[in-house]
Amino acid sequence: MLKHPALDLLHTLGLHGMAKAFTELDANSEAESLGHREWLGLLLDREKSWRQDKRLTARLRVAKLRQQACVEDVDYRNPRGLDRALFQKLAEGEWIDAHDNLALIGPTGVGKSWLACALGHKACRDNRSVLYQRAPRLFEDLALARGDGRHPRLMRSLARAELLILDDWGLEPLDAAARHDLLEILEERYGRRSTMITSQLPVERWHEIIGDPTYADAIMDRLVHNAHRIELTGESMRRIRGKQSRKA
Repeated sequence: MLKHPALDLLHTLGLHGMAKAFTELDANSEAESLGHREWLGLLLDREKSWRQDKRLTARLRVAKLRQQACVEDVDYRNPRGLDRALFQKLAEGEWIDAHDNLALIGPTGVGKSWLACALGHKACRDNRSVLYQRAPRLFEDLALARGDGRHPRLMRSLARAELLILDDWGLEPLDAAARHDLLEILEERYGRRSTMITSQLPVERWHEIIGDPTYADAIMDRLVHNAHRIELTGESMRRIRGKQSRKA
């Protein structure tokens, strides 16, 4: 079959979604009954979808979410204190537009990281920039970056993301450098961007993890006072699923 000259033009213009749809429609005998407006509408819809998919792929690549999770797949059946209405409201993302923060708190295994990644994935789908970091690894990377010149660039990337996810916060006390870096990150983001924290520790114990009282007050002021909270309880979901699989 000869290549239609319109295909070259579509690719030249960067309309790759339309070009793919044109090829599929041209090979479909049923499409012959479509009028010009219907053809154009289908081509435009495909181009829109293609661009959305490409943009989402790019955002997810940058976000580096730890888990493949979607808000549509959240399990509300297990008794862990997850309020469906609240979580679905958070998934809409108005708190990100308002530059609020979010704290997901609860014992190990109740799904904090998974829920954080689900909200991060939804934010990417809503065309928001997201960056996921495990807090212990982040502070290690920042310490190494001081020695090789990457520190300013890394700090800028942490400041720019519309949603920064700090997972596993509070596993170990902060040293002086980590305290300083965290305060600088939150200062740059306060009132401009949103930060999501997951932690096994209740908020009341975050002061002792930060260490220095002056830094602790400053960090908590920028992190907690405008933060929504989800406090989870219950048995580890990994343990529950393990028991269910053994019964099966």
